Amino acid sequence: MSNIYIVGVGMTPFGRHIERSMESLCDEALDAAIKDLGCEKSDIGTAFYSGTTQGHLQGQTFIPGQVYLSKIGIQGIPVFNVENGCTAGSSGFHLAVQMLKAGSCDVALAIGAEKMNITDKARMFSVFDGAWDLSEPDANLARLLAPAKDFVVPEGHESDRPYSVFMSVYAAFARAHMHKYGTTQRQIAAVSAKNHQHSTHNPLSQFQQAYSIEEVLNAPPITYPLTLPMCAPISDGAAAVIVCNEDGLKRIGSDKNRAIKVLATVTRSATDRSYSNPELHCAHLCAMEAYEQAGVGPQDMDVSEVHDATAMGEILHAENLGLVPFGEAGPAAERGDFSIGGRIPINTSGGLESKGHPLGATGLGQLHELVTQLRGEGGVRQVEGARHAVHENSGGLVGIEEGAVAVNILAK
Repeated sequence: MSNIYIVGVGMTPFGRHIERSMESLCDEALDAAIKDLGCEKSDIGTAFYSGTTQGHLQGQTFIPGQVYLSKIGIQGIPVFNVENGCTAGSSGFHLAVQMLKAGSCDVALAIGAEKMNITDKARMFSVFDGAWDLSEPDANLARLLAPAKDFVVPEGHESDRPYSVFMSVYAAFARAHMHKYGTTQRQIAAVSAKNHQHSTHNPLSQFQQAYSIEEVLNAPPITYPLTLPMCAPISDGAAAVIVCNEDGLKRIGSDKNRAIKVLATVTRSATDRSYSNPELHCAHLCAMEAYEQAGVGPQDMDVSEVHDATAMGEILHAENLGLVPFGEAGPAAERGDFSIGGRIPINTSGGLESKGHPLGATGLGQLHELVTQLRGEGGVRQVEGARHAVHENSGGLVGIEEGAVAVNILAK
């Protein structure tokens, strides 16, 4: 039971799907994963459904997994609903792996979906308001901005249109990083331009338009130093990942040559720390635990998908994963180290900035990309010779860092 494999992946195109139902999105993702594996829905022993906005936007406050999955042929088996902010999908995947290791079943499903686009924009953006401590929102923001309180923000760099409170959070992260390490807005724009270029080769991406660094810098501002192309859009979509242990692999007769081994899956929560101790960031601690569990290190990684709700997120998490030292991700991005063909390609899918960010499906969509890469099925965006991959997905905010984080390490 110790060997766990990803054997089937599927996802919808991410984007605006206002006319579609939740169950139709789930059905498309699940059907793709089932066809990828070559099994039947009846082979699945347990399902973990991840979604974060159904209660707020669709009124489905309880049992969304049972409601949506029962309509697409998943009935009778245990179904668990997972809400963990933007980390919900990865948390469902983590729990599916634990279920397999416990021997409670031999094939498990992690599936996530969101329909976030609605006509009421204020209500749409308000879904993010509950992703930090609602009892002290002003204190939350003041705490985040404190490390760069003397940072001079240029005039004319604040949008007058509504945006997620987490763009302010990431802007605070960025200003602190710029203040401490000398990271530049141009380096952040280099991340965005790279991800938008990657997305042009991903037919499942919400956006498939290339941008130059200059175009990113000259785009409409959100909140300094972030401009519009640096930020993940509001997205609809679904993604599914089927995992099994050795017994399940034998029972369903899956092609082991296409099965991707899960070397490590680790989740953590925020810790009480100061900005002066980046090595204590929950994502860094999570990554170090994952590497130890997997018996490999960051130097062994060939490709990575990280949580770039903004381009600044990629800079932070490239450092948290140990892919570059703290403070050096900005220059590495500008050099092209994170591009396909570079030293360690990151977000070959286009990342959340381009591929899209339907919260409960996001982590599973990232795994979809890494499985595609490790199988050698990436086409134009394929990373040559990819054998090891590291995945980071995080969400919410507690104190000065993400409230929840998941890191997974996969191998061909």
